[in-house]
Amino acid sequence: MPLHIETPLVTSRPLTLAAGRQVTLKLEALQPPGSFKIRGMGAACEWHASRGKRRFISSSGGNAGIAAAYAGRELGIPVTVVVPETTTAHARELIRQQDAELIVHGKAWHEANALAMSLLTEHDAFLHPFDDPLLWTGHATMIDEAVRQGDRPDAVLLSVGGGGLMAGVVEGLRRNGWGDVPVIAVETIGADSLAQAAQAGERIALDAITSIATSLGAKQVCEQAFSLLQSHPVRCVTVTDQAALAACERFLNDHRILVEPACGASLALAYANAPALADFQNVMVIVCGGATATVDQLRAWRAS
Repeated sequence: MPLHIETPLVTSRPLTLAAGRQVTLKLEALQPPGSFKIRGMGAACEWHASRGKRRFISSSGGNAGIAAAYAGRELGIPVTVVVPETTTAHARELIRQQDAELIVHGKAWHEANALAMSLLTEHDAFLHPFDDPLLWTGHATMIDEAVRQGDRPDAVLLSVGGGGLMAGVVEGLRRNGWGDVPVIAVETIGADSLAQAAQAGERIALDAITSIATSLGAKQVCEQAFSLLQSHPVRCVTVTDQAALAACERFLNDHRILVEPACGASLALAYANAPALADFQNVMVIVCGGATATVDQLRAWRAS
């Protein structure tokens, strides 16, 4: 049995009216650990468990670590998660809640990742938060479901951090005969490593993450995500932190679902009826979710 659940695909009347086109929502925020991450993380954990690994080690800005901790507890395998200092207190508590060992190290994810790698022994499996084909194949299952659940969209709208979600979605589109469906890839300004790579024509690394959407905070996207800029129709778009935060609150009022700014970035594009949507009449939004922020945290960010 997979560790993720099948999530609904619903038409959003509020977003359809705001965007002036049909907007459907793949509600990954309803996954047990709060985000799409459990699809890939669960698949990877099951694969490593079947090969006798005795401990899972992961680095994360929050959601991947929560998913790894959840998967390990479900499988009865100990988990160690290393997070940077920017990971919210709420995210840290959710990781501990799953009985995982939590280590806080470094000012950014890449520093936490280096420590996590140094802890590995031959009996451990390393769970990368976004750069692993096992993850992408797991994430692709959301498109398998969407194909059964609804009509073919004109475009898929999603948020990009390290690029694992985009890699999985494109894999799912291709294996279901939807390989020509464009992806609209949204980032917040200050965590826009894909958009800057697209502009530069090379996989650049950001000097620093300055966005509050820290779960989008990969200074460099994975090679697979960058390569998709050449092999798949991808439109890169950026939004402000304030737009992402406003979309989170509006989405909470419209759909009674709390998501974090990383997810709000995609929703902001639909709420604004952004020019990037102009060519499409039926847009599917991956509501990737995210459990790292509370309502109070969202409002504190907006106030600051």
